[in-house]
Amino acid sequence: MTNNIRNITIIAHVDHGKTTMIDSLMKQSGSFRENEVVEERLMDSGELEKERGITILAKPASINWKGSRINIIDTPGHRDFAAEVERVLSMADGALLLIDSAEGVMPQTKFVLAKALKQGLKPIVIINKLDKSDQRAEEVLNETFDLFVSLDANEDQLDFPVLYASGRSGWACKEVNGPRENLHPLLDLILKHIQPKELDVNKPFAMLCTLLYADSFLGRSLVGKISQGSAKANQQIKAINLKGEKVDEGRLTKIFRYEGTKKVPIEIGQAGDIVVIAGLEKANVADTICDLEINKPILATPIDPPTMSIKITVNSSPLAGTEGKKLTSTQIRDRLILEAQNNVGITFSENENKDSFEISGRGELMLEILLTQMRREGFEMTVSPPKVLFKIDKNQNKLEPLEEITLDLDEEYCSKVIDSMNRRKGKLIDLKDTGKNKKRLIFHSPTRGLMGYTSRFLTLTKGTGVINRIFHSYGKYEGEMLGRRNGVLISMVNGKAVAFAIFNLQSRGEMFVTHNDPVYTGMIVGLAPKAGDLQINVMKGKKLTNMRTQGTDENVVLTPVRKMSIAEQLSILNPDEALEITPKSCRLRKAILDPHERKKSEKTSGTVN
Repeated sequence: MTNNIRNITIIAHVDHGKTTMIDSLMKQSGSFRENEVVEERLMDSGELEKERGITILAKPASINWKGSRINIIDTPGHRDFAAEVERVLSMADGALLLIDSAEGVMPQTKFVLAKALKQGLKPIVIINKLDKSDQRAEEVLNETFDLFVSLDANEDQLDFPVLYASGRSGWACKEVNGPRENLHPLLDLILKHIQPKELDVNKPFAMLCTLLYADSFLGRSLVGKISQGSAKANQQIKAINLKGEKVDEGRLTKIFRYEGTKKVPIEIGQAGDIVVIAGLEKANVADTICDLEINKPILATPIDPPTMSIKITVNSSPLAGTEGKKLTSTQIRDRLILEAQNNVGITFSENENKDSFEISGRGELMLEILLTQMRREGFEMTVSPPKVLFKIDKNQNKLEPLEEITLDLDEEYCSKVIDSMNRRKGKLIDLKDTGKNKKRLIFHSPTRGLMGYTSRFLTLTKGTGVINRIFHSYGKYEGEMLGRRNGVLISMVNGKAVAFAIFNLQSRGEMFVTHNDPVYTGMIVGLAPKAGDLQINVMKGKKLTNMRTQGTDENVVLTPVRKMSIAEQLSILNPDEALEITPKSCRLRKAILDPHERKKSEKTSGTVN
């Protein structure tokens, strides 16, 4: 039975078509009834995944083809969720490397391929989206071969098979102009090229826990590939960590296997198959779930360290408790601990009083996704500006995280973008001509200077540019960097903003509030055009008179308020500011609301805005 199982992972850069390709594979392999209604991107089951069109959590699915069972694992393509990709590769016997026929090799392609080659996987290369008008399949294939060579692929890995495909249209062929009928050539190639590892069914049961899901019905569900032996429902099992210490012991209450995207209960899971088990409450990702007689853990891929952190505390604004239901530090603490257990890319720490929590992650998007999920669950909280995590090397030199930024843009915007990256201490590594008056710029830049840069880049390129960022390495500290130069407009009153007051204050700077928005003392209600903070009254109404003339009753026209994402709002904060997050609103504020206390604090710390 083991020989009939193929475990494969689909790896690619974000938005190169992994999830859509899996949809088409499952439809064509007979995983659904003829009359079954199947939604698009069915593997992106989370609410945020559907909204943003990205995969956040790795998810397994299974299809049967010509008497063999193919377990497919969809992986995230965004750099911030790289921890998910790293774990999943340990379950796979092979990989499908998807590359967009127009965009070609991108930063995340390089990252995930390097991890796959290191694991000894032999990828099948699929040049996807061949139905694009600007496809350049032959060039992209040459780029891909050069990438394999640069990543020190061995001879077996360099001899990779290639298919040209369109996941959306549901076809794959061996030649660029080959017959475009269906995806059967891909399914046949998986069975031929990817050979399952020979695993011993007679040894005691052991599997590495690779993914962890919280299931309301089953409790903690652990997902992994059985490395040896077989798992039976009701057998006694234990969990040991990477040091070989026992973490948990219990009874294997339920065991499931994937049929399509659904979990189906089974009595016995055998070596080579990907299963979901329940029954252990303390076991975590990277632990070995095994028979009681085993004491040696299965080796797990080390996870790259986090590069950025934020502090989360209770919402201390005058509006606290008016929009959310989960307000206490205990509720926030429990939720963050649960996240750190389920997501290995995130680490959790707290102060002595257990009322201030530090969450560290791989990047802005990962932290933004967590805060957005907590908002939707009804939490209210105060979040500090993000800070990067520095390191000290053997010579006591300060090191900081550097990122590789790939920018695709029209030629006319090059000089503006290069200038903006230079200000952020970015170093231009490469400049390529990608045809049709387009350029590709590659920079190495400190993470510190890139917070919120995506929106700035889109403004500079008038929405036409594409930016991709990936962690590169820890490098020499680049010295002080200019933060936000503008001061802020601070509310000096509590209540609701008035249109007449905002209209008269618009000349003072960009306003963040509009008519009838609740405001409080110390809340940031706008951005000043120059340095220096300014206290303003957004509740100053029009004086009532009995005069009715054409000049006194002009229409009040307010400039629309700019809608900013959580990541954008965090990026414009200075160290003495914070972001109040509730289920309905995100409000910028000063960390110390009282103006007199704030002045005292500025004097003692020696900072003046």
